[in-house]
Order: sequence, then structure tokens, then C-alpha cells
Amino acid sequence: MKKITPAILLIVLFFCANIVAQKNNNLSSLFIPKELKENANAIIRHNEVSINILASDKMVVTEKRIITVLDKLGKTHVDAYKNYSNDTKIIKLTATIYDALGNKIKKYSKNEFKDISAIDGGTLYSDSRVKFLEYTPTSYPYTVVLESEYKNSSTGFIPKWFPIENYNIGIEKSIYNINNPLKISYRKREKNLNGYTIEKSSNENSLRYSLTNQKAIKHEKNTVSRDDFLPNLSISLNQFSLKGVKGIAKDWSEFGGWMYSKLIKNQNQLSPNTVAKVKNLVKNTSTSVEKAKIIYEYVQNKTRYISVQVDIGGWQPIAASKVDNVSYGDCKGLTNYTKALLDAVGVKSYHTIVYAGNNKNIDKNFTALQGNHMILNLPNEGNDIWLECTSQTAPFGFLGSSTDARDVLVITPNGGIIKRTPAYTNNNQSISATIKLLANGNTNATLTRKSYGTQYGEKYHIKNYTKKELDKYYKSNVWDYNNNLEVENVVLENNKEKVEFIEKIDVKIKNFATVKDSSYLFKLNVFNRITSIPKRYRNRQRKLAIKGAFTDNDTFIFKIPEGFTFLSLPQDKSISNKFGSYKIAFKKLDDSSFQYNREFSLKKGIHSKEDYKAYRKFRKTVAKYDNIRTELNKK
Repeated sequence: MKKITPAILLIVLFFCANIVAQKNNNLSSLFIPKELKENANAIIRHNEVSINILASDKMVVTEKRIITVLDKLGKTHVDAYKNYSNDTKIIKLTATIYDALGNKIKKYSKNEFKDISAIDGGTLYSDSRVKFLEYTPTSYPYTVVLESEYKNSSTGFIPKWFPIENYNIGIEKSIYNINNPLKISYRKREKNLNGYTIEKSSNENSLRYSLTNQKAIKHEKNTVSRDDFLPNLSISLNQFSLKGVKGIAKDWSEFGGWMYSKLIKNQNQLSPNTVAKVKNLVKNTSTSVEKAKIIYEYVQNKTRYISVQVDIGGWQPIAASKVDNVSYGDCKGLTNYTKALLDAVGVKSYHTIVYAGNNKNIDKNFTALQGNHMILNLPNEGNDIWLECTSQTAPFGFLGSSTDARDVLVITPNGGIIKRTPAYTNNNQSISATIKLLANGNTNATLTRKSYGTQYGEKYHIKNYTKKELDKYYKSNVWDYNNNLEVENVVLENNKEKVEFIEKIDVKIKNFATVKDSSYLFKLNVFNRITSIPKRYRNRQRKLAIKGAFTDNDTFIFKIPEGFTFLSLPQDKSISNKFGSYKIAFKKLDDSSFQYNREFSLKKGIHSKEDYKAYRKFRKTVAKYDNIRTELNKK
């Protein structure tokens, strides 16, 4: 009898596994093409979304999603959840789990999904809830088949097609269908479809898009957002419904008119007592700007932010009279309240929709329900002033990096207008420090740090920190590279008129210098050192994006310990290129002190992927010179 070799046994086992897998609807991970697994943590085997638009206030969405999770990191891509609310009803929701060979492990019905509130800690009340699957795998890979169907009376948000959902996920097939039997007019926006294996077709009452065999995309730092380079499709109905409110919007002017008349117009009523009160507050002012400043400070002192997301509350402001009574509101409610108070004292202002936090524009060429935040616009005779009404501490007219330099939608009684918030150009920080070096290697220092523009916006909130929070902030966030640093004293000043934040700090650092025999060695950049270098990519795929411009100016005066001297100081260094500039310079003041000057600037901009190597080299050079040492010698 012939002996069965290990090689033959493997072939037999593989053949048997193939037979089993084919019997199990090809859900086995063995059928995934090898090239799709490269750089992937999960594979979308099949994802098909069908949106049936049955009326301007009724749509039914069905989805079948088959995803194979290859490893622990792939679990985040399963997306086995569905949101629902008062106007979104889940009709069907099931999930079936299969092992690596496609054998069924378990099936979950809708009632077996966990059901929790979808609100966060900053939301007072909301009708949003979510059903999600809680499954802990015993091995990898495994496959999840998720099937769902829900109906929605709000057609203002048609689900977007974003087939490459994230990094490190391969895709065998993604399909997006729109069925529109009543031929309700709509608009579509295609972005970044070129260069991908996408097929599309359409007729009078339907359209279909599909993407096949897409390899996983690796994440790269310092680049544009995924929305700007990955394929996506948006659909918007010309006639729609939002939480029971019928809408019409072929362009931004029409959309703004609808929002003003249906959601905003009657929300600005205040009691006679409140109107009289605020008129009295501004009675000694002579300009609209002076009045607006007083009203803004009044709102900051009286109210606090808390989210409200019930029914139309996600888009319609709370009535100004209610905010006046309860002294809280979300961004819409507080903006509307501020506007109502300004109306009462004769200052013109408008609600404004913006994308906050992600440097994203309202798309002026595609009218749809967009944005995630509301601010206030004061036209001020052509010299726009913008107010962030949710902050209790921001200076009048200051936005910061969360909402600056982007296109926004201003809602006026005559319709919507696209405007642009200002870009901050004076994003400067300066540090002046006197550093006393001690003979034992310790150091005592006093410094003043001043911040402006977006750098102001990153720091002014620490004015409200406790002593313990400040200590942690400086030791863990600002100067984490300085071991044994102790913060002795902190004085903070938030100058809202100049939009200037000043920190006066006394610190001590033990074992700052390395003292050995006649040598005293220490690093020169004590308080603004760059330690990180952008990641290296052998084959960079995407553009370089420098998302924020700034300039840092540092002046440190070192006083050397008695009994030591410096024979020479390091050489000056100067670099300037399209990414920014870097300069350090040294000057002897006398036999016991010298001065270190540093200036580092970055320029905001988008550059080619080929430029990334030069940018990384620039940042690496900055880090190198920020970490240089100098040596003192005993006399």
C-alpha cells in the first residue's frame, strides 16, 4: 500500500475545503482573490444598497452586506448596526455569522441586536437610537452577512454611495441603486470616479453604480481628506421632506428661503421684559458693533451649550423664548437666541450653516442638506463679523480653526447665500525665556508665551483649568520631552480685545544637563522642541496637504553656571522653501550668558505626492537642529 505523503494530504484537504466552501454559497475566505487581501484587514464580498423613493416624503432602503473579517483590526469594518428614530423605522434586520470555510455559526434576528440610545454625553435629549450586533469571534477569518430594510419619511438625506468605506479594506463588489418610479426630479454629484473600476447606468426612473475588485488602500498621513480622493456619489431631491416639513431646493437661494420660512422665521420671539432688559444694556452705545459685543457677552454669561436632537430639532432652532427661560441650547438654539437679542436692539444678523472641525466647505455647486454646525453672521455693511455662539469664553468675532477659511451657507429672508469665513494669517506664537543653568545640571527658568490666531484658539481654554490640570497639560502635552520638569507657578491672561493669550510660567528641571568631569552638555531648545518626523513612504500615493499655517518665534537667554565657560557657540542655520522656513541664530551677550533665537514657519497648501519626500527632509532637518546640544567647559 502506498504511503500518503504530507503534500498529498494537504492537496486532499484543500480539495475537500473547496467542495465544502462551494456548498456554502462561496462565503469561504478561500475564494477571496489574493490581491484583494494585500494590506486588507477586511474584505467586502458584496454590498448592495437599494434606495426606493416612493414619494417626496417616503423612501425604503434595503441593504445586503457580506464582509469577511481577516483579523482583529477588521472588526471595525463590519458595521453591523442600524440607526432609527421617530421617522426612521427598521423593517428587517438580521445578521448571520460564518466561519472561514463558509459554515454557518449563528444567526441573529432583529430582537437579538443590542438597542441603546444614540446620544452622547453632551446631548440633553434625542429620539435617535441604534441597534447593533455584539459578537466576539473565536477565530479569524469569519464572515458576516447583514441584511436590513428600513423606511424613512425624511427624504432630505438620501444615503450617499461611498464604496471604499475606509482604509485597509478590499472590495469584491459594491452596488448602489436608486429606484424612482414617480420620477421625482433630483440632482446628483459625482466625485473622483475616474481611475476606479466603476460602471454606471441610468434611465428615466432609476440609476445604478457599481465598483468591483478594488484593492485595499493604505492610510497616509499629511494628505487630503478621503472625500477628496475616493469615489463617492451624492443624491438630492428637488422636493423633499425633513421630519415632516416639506421642502424644495433646486439651488442655494431656494434652499435658504425654505429654511428661513419653514424652520427659522417664527423662532425669534422674546418676552417684553427680555427685550427691555437688553435695550437697557446697550443704551449707551453708538454703533452696531458695540451693541453686538454687549449682547454676545450677555449670551456667554447667561447660557451653556447642550445638544437637542428630537424630530426637527436636528435642524430647527429651539425658540428663543425657551432658551431665554432655560439658559441652555444647542448650536442652533444659541445662535437663534443671539440673533433674536440682536434683532431686539436693531443689529442685523443671519443664521449660518457650516461644516465644523474638518476643514470642509459647503459645496456651492450642489444644493443639499449639508453642514454640521451653526454660527452667526453679522453683515456689518460688508465687513462681515462671525460669532461662535456655543462658546462661553471665545472673544467676540473669533472663530478659530474649527470654522475658519471655508465656504458657508448664510440664511437670509431673501434666500441662501454662499459666503466664506475669514482665514487667520497671524497664527503666531512667541516664547521669551531666561534660563539659569546650575552647576549640578539642574535649571531654573522663567518664560512668557504669547499666542495669536489659531494658536490662540488652541490655548485660551486652559484659562479655566485647575492647578492639577495645568500641571498635567504642561508636563504631558507641551514639554513631555523634558524629564523631571516641575511647574512652579503659572499666571494666565486671556486678552479678548487683542485676541492674545499670555502664559507666564516658572519651571525647574532636574538633571537637565549632563555634567561629567569638566564637561556640561545640554540641549538648546528647551521650550519649543520638534521631536517628531513625518512618516517615510517608499511609494507615496497621495498629495501632500499642510493644513495649517503658523509661525513660532523663540528667544532664550541662557545664564551659565559660575566656574564654566563656552569656547564657541553652534553655527547659525537658515532654511527657506515652499513649505516654510526655519532659522536659528546664536549671540554671545557676555562671558556668562548667550542668546538663542529660533523662527519656524509652515505654509498652508496642497502639494504633489512627489513633494512629500522634500517636505519630510525639511521636517527632519528641523527636528535635527531643534535637538542640537552645546557644551560648556570648566574654567
